[in-house]
Amino acid sequence: QVQLVESGGGLVQAGRSLTLSCAASGRIFSLNAMGWYRQAPGKQRELVATITHVGTTNYADSVKGRFTISRDNAKNTVYLQMNSLKPEDTAVYYCNLRPLLGGTNSWGQGTQVTVSS
Repeated sequence: QVQLVESGGGLVQAGRSLTLSCAASGRIFSLNAMGWYRQAPGKQRELVATITHVGTTNYADSVKGRFTISRDNAKNTVYLQMNSLKPEDTAVYYCNLRPLLGGTNSWGQGTQVTVSS
């Protein structure tokens, strides 16, 4: 019973930056990973970045060096700072919360990120 509310999506020009936010509420287990996945038109959903409650991060190769994931445990909020955006970053970005000791995997509603050339 976790709810994820996303914000920050929009339309940006290639080379610019955008930051996404996702606030979690409800029955949240302390040991968890929060992260971002994306789905581009005609493609499968893919991992972008994840971060655990102790700060361990994981990034897709395609975004390493450009995107930074962070979290505020007191606010149950995860952020994705996206720099040097490319048109190929265009996708619906979904927030995810995964309990590390088992439980229900939760997803946000998705937010559109469009990068124009």
